[in-house]
Amino acid sequence: MDLFEYAFMQRALIAAALVGITAPAIGTYLVQRRQAVMGDGIGHVAMTGVALGFLLNTSPVWTASLVCVVGAVGMEYIRSRGKTSGDIALAMLFYGGLAGGVLIINLAGGSSANLSAYLFGGITAVAPQDITAALILTAFVLAVTIGLRRQLFAISQDEEFARVTGLPVRALNLLMAVTAALTVTVAMRIVGLLLVSAMMVIPVAAAQRVTRGFAATLTLAMVIGVTVSLSGVTTTYYLDAPSGAAIVLLAIAVFVLMTAVSAPLARRRAKAARAAAEEVCTRDDVKV
Repeated sequence: MDLFEYAFMQRALIAAALVGITAPAIGTYLVQRRQAVMGDGIGHVAMTGVALGFLLNTSPVWTASLVCVVGAVGMEYIRSRGKTSGDIALAMLFYGGLAGGVLIINLAGGSSANLSAYLFGGITAVAPQDITAALILTAFVLAVTIGLRRQLFAISQDEEFARVTGLPVRALNLLMAVTAALTVTVAMRIVGLLLVSAMMVIPVAAAQRVTRGFAATLTLAMVIGVTVSLSGVTTTYYLDAPSGAAIVLLAIAVFVLMTAVSAPLARRRAKAARAAAEEVCTRDDVKV
């Protein structure tokens, strides 16, 4: 295919694959914790980091990473201390990040238009240095989400129980917040900051329709993420459209498909469960 002949498409496809892996990986835990909108809050904060990159004439990926980490840690600290509700903390991230990004980009001599590639993503926006940064950040995200999956699953299910068993709950919560922040910076070039949360949530929700068990959901969500990311980037090459929008719409299509498949699957599982229960009852009656 001719799209592989272009260096920018090669970079875009690599970045898309990394997004497809990392976003559902951390998103599985966020969905389990009912913090699905956390990616949105961090995405808005990232706008300030991107604008700082323009102001300091450096890579926006690294400045966005730093600002996102600070914002995510601050939000987790406020949530854990109970000084204000999680909703208010998220609102502060939303509005502060937006306002900071617009203000700083203007101080840097640019305009809000400079942020558009980061807001909605684009296959031509991925630079060679972005791939290097994305690979480093992806390695960290996977090391945390897969290497510490048992511990993260425990605190996602029940923080109090995890604390009783001796797990460092506060440290793990902060680590999860940092991981989510770095995932946003991996995804912003392809999916865009305004849509990154969708890739953390929709593949996971789709996987949950047909899987039973956390490990199966995590694995299938990552497979769905990679598939729709690569398909979306390929589609936008031919349609000349924003890659983020295409990827998210494809993810929604997969969710609808999984929902349609899950209905008969659930009926078969229920029928099998009833048959198993009846068999157990029959055996008990025979013994009596």
